[in-house]
Amino acid sequence: MKTAQLNIRRHPFAAAGSSGFTLLELMISFVIIGIIVVIIASAMKLGLQAVDKGENKIDSLERIRTSMNIVESQIQSMTPLTYDDNGEKKRYFAGAADSLQFSTNYSIWGGERGYAVVSYTVETDGDGKQTLKASENVVGMENSREATLMKSFDKIYFEYFYKGPTDEKGKWVEKWDDDINFPEKMKLHLVYGGSDFSMIIPIRTVPSPEQAAARASLSSTKR
Repeated sequence: MKTAQLNIRRHPFAAAGSSGFTLLELMISFVIIGIIVVIIASAMKLGLQAVDKGENKIDSLERIRTSMNIVESQIQSMTPLTYDDNGEKKRYFAGAADSLQFSTNYSIWGGERGYAVVSYTVETDGDGKQTLKASENVVGMENSREATLMKSFDKIYFEYFYKGPTDEKGKWVEKWDDDINFPEKMKLHLVYGGSDFSMIIPIRTVPSPEQAAARASLSSTKR
């Protein structure tokens, strides 16, 4: 009987010491698991956002690179074409800080197929950011096509290298007023975040017979 009584008395003690979780321990475990899940989800979200931003940045840089290649190809393929204005021949070239017009044999859409007149225009949106747009039409045709080349810059502008017949050194100007000569080179400025990313483009234009004659006449007069 004593042995049986001892066994009965030890039974409650054994049950209390058996493995198991209390309600408080379960609640603490759930809270910890929840915190871990939130941390992992936040990390995954930040990672996905970083990937999206990286891809957008790569796309933006690729677009800028492609657009700069287009601008460079069109300017280097510039041709000295003229048009008739009430019996007077005028050239298509006109350069300012916020606009540029010229004739070229390199088309944005057609590549090296015929001659086209290109107009670059800088526009400012409501946020103060500037966009470079291109308008192009094939010589002899009225229909024009437009495209946005670069956008969301703080400032976009052109400069032209001018060197007179008697000048030892040339200078950069924001407006081209010479009706006879073309600039030796041009500079496209892309300003963003306080940094000025500029691209110098040499011009390989061969003057037309009329322009060559006028240039020779001007040079002989100055002598």
